This record gives sequence, structure tokens and C-alpha cells, in this order.
Amino acid sequence: MSPRSTSFSNGARPAASWPPRWLTTVPDPDVERGDGALYCDFVEAVCRVTKDSVASPAGKLIQLRPWQREIVGRLRARRPDGKLRHRQALVGVARKNGKSALAAGMALGGLVLGPAGGEVYSCAADKEQARIVFGTARRMVELDPELSEILKLYRDVIEFGRQGSVYRVLSAEAFTKEGLNPHEVYFDEVHAQPNRELWDVMSLAMGARVEPLMVGITTAGARFDSSGRDSLCYGLYDYGRRVASGEVTDPTFFMAWWEPADPNADHRLPGTWREANPGFADLVAEEDFSSAVLRTPEPEFRIKRTNQWIVSLDSWLPHGAWDACNDAENIPDGADVVLGFDGSFNGDCTALVVVSIDDRPAIQVVELWERPVDAPPDWQVPILDVEEIIRNACRRWQVREIACDPFRWARSYQVLEGEGLPVVEFPQSPARMTPATTRFYEAVMNRSLCHDGDPRLARHIGNAVLKADSRGTRVYKEHRHSQRRIDLAVAAVMAYDRAAWYAEQGYDVLESVW
Repeated sequence: MSPRSTSFSNGARPAASWPPRWLTTVPDPDVERGDGALYCDFVEAVCRVTKDSVASPAGKLIQLRPWQREIVGRLRARRPDGKLRHRQALVGVARKNGKSALAAGMALGGLVLGPAGGEVYSCAADKEQARIVFGTARRMVELDPELSEILKLYRDVIEFGRQGSVYRVLSAEAFTKEGLNPHEVYFDEVHAQPNRELWDVMSLAMGARVEPLMVGITTAGARFDSSGRDSLCYGLYDYGRRVASGEVTDPTFFMAWWEPADPNADHRLPGTWREANPGFADLVAEEDFSSAVLRTPEPEFRIKRTNQWIVSLDSWLPHGAWDACNDAENIPDGADVVLGFDGSFNGDCTALVVVSIDDRPAIQVVELWERPVDAPPDWQVPILDVEEIIRNACRRWQVREIACDPFRWARSYQVLEGEGLPVVEFPQSPARMTPATTRFYEAVMNRSLCHDGDPRLARHIGNAVLKADSRGTRVYKEHRHSQRRIDLAVAAVMAYDRAAWYAEQGYDVLESVW
């Protein structure tokens, strides 16, 4: 088990299946000073394949694939002060790519290579699922002479007596979890967790550890839990995308997630399968996919085999359409513009967008007040700050109109209107939002508008879906309890609708408006 030199550098030549669709940044020096090579060497030295498979016959030592080594290298990265960089991680990959074997090997590594008195846990939604990774690890110990010599096996516990460390199995069905002190936790199939309880309990229990690490390894699943809110897994996935895109700075969170770049890609094509399955070349059989796609309903196939989140409602914009409009320059000071305002006091977030009155209007985010992840329950939108930002926008540009829905913000509208600002009511009624949504959609598809690529706006645009009823089609949340915000999208639709109207009327109308 002697360590050998292994490079996990971000700049190294990537494997064919690397990088995944979403990958949070890990600095090269942090990867190089980490324990990734040691853990990979441990797995390849003593962890054995437990079942005959496409990859290898049972009993043979595991040979990690390059993409697996890349994951382990980044998971075990260390900061300049020598401590582990990450506290939580999410690895998303479709079924049959060796998730259980990789998790079992890392868990055994955490037991043998971890601190004295260590506690490692395998967790899952139910006892049967929880024992998959633990059972794989247990079988690895039985198959290997070296591990069998130093580890003692029990039904739900593996003990490393020399270090006084244990590896246990837990499920969401086990409600007594007090007194735990884990240093590493591996959650199998996070998407199946019924709620956040077990995840949060384990996270809190790790608080006394110097270097805690909690890793979720999962496929995609349901977006919503039983309460109608974003599921635990989808919430982690969405947060990971925001970290990966640079919208959120959180060096303690790591995510690697494989999925097709085009969410509307044909699920029947091998090219789509390869994008979501890093082990497609040697861990899974193409024949199995070819057979499964003929007898599996499309939503289930997309979730389990292409690792995609599926809902019954359709996305608002086709994949890539919004990105294709990303070529706007900053709207110059003094330009004729319309502001779009979508406000909430405490439930959602509050958004202010500016759209230029031009032949090809440009859209930019002025400000977004969104509940922080760690906000206290009594968090509220800072109303006075919002009012001052609106005033500053009116000083910066020639604001012809502030389009806003008066719901809940009547007092602010009255104050600003009393100061002479051009506040104009834009009720978010079907009569107003249906034609505005249609106009915005057509502009995106025709690329007759542009934007500067702001990731916050892109996220809100991506969160929006279409609601169709007898009163027309308009942007909407995918679920009324969803925490996925669309406020910037709504503000952009309102502001674009009014800016396009002014552009159509011509210069004379602009001259006649304050």
C-alpha cells in the first residue's frame, strides 16, 4: 500500500469522461497536497470487486478509472493550512457506474487511514439501501487477507481495534442518532431521502471533528419532497451549480455531476448515454442501455440512466436559447431605459432589472435581494435599501418607466412616485403577463434582445416554467412551494415588454415622457 506519485492537477490532461457537466473549482495546489493519491492507492491495494461485472470478475483488486481518481483527488484536497478543504460534497452519476464500490472503498479508507477514535457512517433512506454500500465494504473485507487481519466484522459494524475506530450503517428509519461523533459520512442515493432530517443530524454531529467530510453519492431523482419543497438532493444539486458557476463562493462544498449538456437531448442516442455515464466505456454495457431504453418509460430512463431531473411541467425556454443571447455590453449611463421590479417582503426575493430602449434591448440585473442560505427565520428584504437602489438607478440612467406590481409594495411605490419617479403599475395578471411572456419568448428565440450573462438572471430564467390555462400562457414557478426563484425572470419580462413598446413608438414618445 505504499503511496505512489499521482497527479490530480486541474491542468492535467483529462480522462475521456472528465470533466463532468458540473464541477466546482479546486485549486491545483490543494489537490496536490491532499490525500487523494494515498486513498486511491489504498483502494487499489486491498479493495476487491465483490460481484462479477462488465468491469471485472469478483475477487480481483479494484482498478480505479481516471475519472474516479479525479473525484477522490478533489474530495481529499487540503488547504494551505493542511486541513481538508471540503466539508460537504455531492457526486452525481447515473446508475451502474460503480458508485457503491467507490463509496465503499473510500469509507474503508476513512476507517483505516482516518484519525484514532474515528467514526465512519454509511447512510441512506432505508435499511436495505443503507446496507448496499456497507455490505459492499463488508464483502471487501472478507475477500482481502490484509483487511481481514486488521478489521473485525459485525452485522452492522466494522471495527478497527488498533485505532479504536468504527464504521457503522444508519438509515433514515433509525430515529435514535444522538451521541454520534462521525468524522466521515457517506450518503448513498441522496435523492431518496424523505427529508433533510438525517443529513442535518449527521452534519451537526460532525461539528466537533477537526476535519469532517460528508459525501453524498447519488443519481438524480424527484425535485420535490412530500411537502412540495425542493428535495434535499435537488437543493444540494442547485447549490452546487451556483458554486460551480461562480455565483456562490463556498470552498467547503464540492460537486461533480454528470448529465447531458442539453437537457432536451434525445435519450435514445448513445451520445447522450456517454455524457451522463463516465464509466460508459468499460463499467456499463451499451447493450444494456439499448435494451433498457426500449422497455423503460422515458422519465424513468432519463432519471436513472442519464442522471436528469424530470418534472411534469415544461421548461420555459429551449436549452441554449438564453445563452445564445449573451453578447450585451454594459448599458451606458444616461441611456433611455425601463426598470422592472418584482418585490417580496420576506417569502421570496426581490429583483430589480434594467432594460435599454433600443432596436435590440439589453437586459441587466441592477440588484437582487435573495434570502441567504444561512439566513435566520426572521430575514426580511431591506425595504429602505431597495428604495435607495431604485433612486440611484434613476440617477444613473434616463428611466422612462419603473414597471412594477403594486402587491405588498404600495407604500414604497407611493414614496417614490411622490418624489417624481416614473412608477407605473404592471399587475402580474394573466391579461398583462401572457402577451409580455410571448413577446419575451419570441425575442429570445429571434435573438432580438441581449444580456450580459449574469448567472443570477440565468438561474431565475432556467427556474421558470410555462403555465398554460384558458387565460393564456405565462411564466410561473414549477410548484407554488418551490424555493427555486424566478423573480429576476418576471422583472425582466415586465421591463422588456415596456422597453419594446417604447422602442416601437419611436423618438417622439421618448421626448414626451419624463
